[in-house]
Amino acid sequence: MKAGIYDILKAKFLVNQDAVKNWRFIVFLIALAMIMIANIHHYEKKIFRIVELNKEVKELRSEFVDRRSELMKLKMESTISKKMEEKGIFPSNVPPTKIKVVKPKEKTLTEKIWK
Repeated sequence: MKAGIYDILKAKFLVNQDAVKNWRFIVFLIALAMIMIANIHHYEKKIFRIVELNKEVKELRSEFVDRRSELMKLKMESTISKKMEEKGIFPSNVPPTKIKVVKPKEKTLTEKIWK
């Protein structure tokens, strides 16, 4: 039992006759670890980008709501009439009248032929 632990601590498995297969396995593990580290780095980079974009979306959404409420205030009749009064244009006291345009009745095909 002690000999096995001492062999591992002294790294005799790296200098034995069959050490080539051990070295291959160690190089494989190192390459696998490097790939995993690169993958985790790429994943975290994407997570930070998603968080950044979510913050931007929230800011843009709140700005949109603010602009929409400003627009609703500007479109109100009272706001428009105040702006027009400043320019000397006042609302009419006479209510608008509806204009009807009567189109002449089109003649049917048989009426056109008999004339």
